[in-house]
Amino acid sequence: MERKKLNVLVVDDQPGVRYLLDVIIKDEGHEVRLAKNGLEAVEEVKISKPDLIFMDVRMPQMDGIEALGRIKIISPETAVVLMTAYATDETVQTALNKGALCCFTKPFDVDAIRSIVENFSWTVSERKGRIPAVG
Repeated sequence: MERKKLNVLVVDDQPGVRYLLDVIIKDEGHEVRLAKNGLEAVEEVKISKPDLIFMDVRMPQMDGIEALGRIKIISPETAVVLMTAYATDETVQTALNKGALCCFTKPFDVDAIRSIVENFSWTVSERKGRIPAVG
């Protein structure tokens, strides 16, 4: 079975982080869209229904936790990975309770990003290839 080419949304208020993730993910053969804050992310999800989102927690206008809640209502099947330089047990638990795939700290490991994208592309491919049971 082939891995799926993912539609990935990167959401961060820091241009350098958006650029780095854009390069890493495109280098793995996937499509990337960019957003600067949670409001832009929610609007982009309405339009493109991404497979996977990498989103910062602390951003102006709408933070990642609030955006995560709204995104899961619009597109429950979209997987969201939250990133933060200010990880607390409470932040991580809240993110997971709202449906985040995982939450990791910045600065992040480039290989960890690649691994998440690679593993998720196979997972999505396998899910889409399954035939639902009938009867």
